[in-house]
Amino acid sequence: MTGVDPPSDGGRAPGHGRYGEQVFRPEERGEDERIDLGALAYDETTMARLRLLGAGPGWTCLDVGAGTGTVARRLLAEAGVESVLAVDRDVRFLAAHPVPGLTALEADVTADAFSPGAFRLVHVRFVLMHLPAADRMVTKLAGLVAPGGVLVVSDAVDLTTELAPVTPYTRAMQAMWQGLGDSIGTDVSRVPRHPELLRAAGLEPVAAEIHVPPLEPGSPISRFWADTWGRAREAMVATGLVDDAGIDEAVRYLNSPACTALSAGMLTAWGWKREEAP
Repeated sequence: MTGVDPPSDGGRAPGHGRYGEQVFRPEERGEDERIDLGALAYDETTMARLRLLGAGPGWTCLDVGAGTGTVARRLLAEAGVESVLAVDRDVRFLAAHPVPGLTALEADVTADAFSPGAFRLVHVRFVLMHLPAADRMVTKLAGLVAPGGVLVVSDAVDLTTELAPVTPYTRAMQAMWQGLGDSIGTDVSRVPRHPELLRAAGLEPVAAEIHVPPLEPGSPISRFWADTWGRAREAMVATGLVDDAGIDEAVRYLNSPACTALSAGMLTAWGWKREEAP
């Protein structure tokens, strides 16, 4: 990657690793199941928004960071869109579930050469927060939206701030965000700026919403975080904010009726590209 945003945390330089290499490697057993747990927690909200924005017959769609392809397949099966180009740096999970109308493209969207065309819908979820220079990435993605189309971006919003009650969960989450920042440059502190970035990229009108799935014992989101901590354990412990015993305690807390914590929210922002003047 080129062009790194200035550190936003008082001087700590962002990590130089990459998602899928240092952590969350697709070749690790069960990584597709972890991704699908996140999909179970967030897909209904995503699909509801995309349908409200009008996604349907005749629409061509670009799904960036498509993961296992749950949103891409639902756009085809439920919304009836014309086609979906599903892009990821590793498409093994997409290739495992082919459906008519879905094309899997293995590519790095940050590369200068990435220019797959123009689409009525460009959707990107849980990607920008892991990349440097989010403003330039939003501008690039806006350039892939056809006139009259819409760019939809979703990322995590951290609710374990200094005002949140101190629990095993908050300690684990704070260690996770810092550990991912140290290792691969993840920065969710920038996510509330997404609507502003969409407007700066020339899109309007722009709007946004937040969904916070409930943390209940055995729920998909609770299982997702437990699995995510397991895969990010080394980076979390390296922060000094939590140790192995603390992570194990946080997992038990998630599965107990004593859990009163708030999961990370998913902020979704969207902006429209104006129709070209006749």
